[in-house]
Amino acid sequence: MKLRNARLVLMSLLLALPPVASPAGDSLGDALPEGGAGSGGAVRAERSPYRGHGMRYDYLPVNLFLGERVYVHADRLGLKWDLDATRRLDLFLAHRFEGTPLDRAPAVLAGMALREQGTDLGIGYRARADWGTLSAEMLRNVDDASDGSELRLRYEFEHRRGLLRLWPQATLAWRDAKLNNYYYGVRAAEATAARPAYDAGAGLNLQLALHATYPLSRNWQVLAGVAATQWSSSVRNSPITAGGLQSAATLGLLYEHSPQPRDWAETRPLWVKLYYGRASECDVAKIVRLVCTWTQTPEQTRVASVELGRTLIERIYGWDMDVAGYVGLLHRDENGYQPDHWQVNAYYKTYWYGFPWRDRVKTRIGIGSGLSYSGRVPYIEARDQARRGENTNKLITYLDPTIDVSLGDLVGSRSMKNTFIGLGVSHRSGIFGLSRLLGNVDGGSNYIYSYVEFSL
Repeated sequence: MKLRNARLVLMSLLLALPPVASPAGDSLGDALPEGGAGSGGAVRAERSPYRGHGMRYDYLPVNLFLGERVYVHADRLGLKWDLDATRRLDLFLAHRFEGTPLDRAPAVLAGMALREQGTDLGIGYRARADWGTLSAEMLRNVDDASDGSELRLRYEFEHRRGLLRLWPQATLAWRDAKLNNYYYGVRAAEATAARPAYDAGAGLNLQLALHATYPLSRNWQVLAGVAATQWSSSVRNSPITAGGLQSAATLGLLYEHSPQPRDWAETRPLWVKLYYGRASECDVAKIVRLVCTWTQTPEQTRVASVELGRTLIERIYGWDMDVAGYVGLLHRDENGYQPDHWQVNAYYKTYWYGFPWRDRVKTRIGIGSGLSYSGRVPYIEARDQARRGENTNKLITYLDPTIDVSLGDLVGSRSMKNTFIGLGVSHRSGIFGLSRLLGNVDGGSNYIYSYVEFSL
């Protein structure tokens, strides 16, 4: 573990990261009210479904945002439409945590091809009543991992005891043969005397879970969850699975960034950010310190992006500091080394502008932290990780340090006061290889970019 990576992890923990992620669905989607935003960190312990793997431990980096139409939860990004006060429809992308271990692979999996974690496209329906909430979700793999489908039916209700908020859940999940066989089947070419070929058919899983939140202060709350999953017989009978109940427990902290309701309409300008950048071999910490700013790489790959942001809190605690949330669509020009592709970034960003000259020329230092999903693993990431013998992943932690100045202050135009020009670093990085959500990646890439940002 390198010291520079430790700095990145510390920034990620402080600035953006976690509700409990459940293998049966979106477990803490209601941890905050609509309009809420939060970040934090959580750890998860889970009994592996693979024989001989035992307990596995995971770190969950997540941003939480619950907008009127868009939401970001522990393992999904979605759109929602309220049909009335009690019913809603969802369209979302969700991360599937299943897959063979990327570290400490048990002997039973020796010689088998890697089963990758997947991305599902899902539609959902939710109906609330006095006796609880019923929901249904249909998911389909869309990144060619399993090509499988799953139908989930869930019942949950909320119970409060003082400040403690509890909500038990019961989930039935029907999984088709493609999904089960991809993760728990044994192909003919993988069969051995001790591990016969096996086709895992369709089956029905049952999960019981209990989730809880407890506020420590106005902004901080503890998140916790326990769950037990009974897998279908088609999975339990596989020669590579452990059988029995799969238990899991999660514990985390959530910091709520949400502004007070009375301030929401007044403190959320919409920001538009446009940037263009080039790949750099420099470490992000050295770039921020201006020790290394070299952008001449052998591949000469480039990025261009448009981002939309919303100010969540202005002058937090009365300081010269704002908190905003951003979602961006980035295009990667791989310069012929592999097909060009798109990347989606979602992150929170903290700005500080308390310089002595702030009344003359507003200058902001920003640090953003969140998640980045790339349609392909960027070429320079795959190149560097292959040299080191490390994993790659499409989903990875995202950091966005920047410095900018008000163009309006520079040219003396009051109408351009909220137009900023600056420099930044688009940084994708793993977290010590500790997070299954991020593919147990330790490494990443840096692009130095220039940008203009303005408010609407």
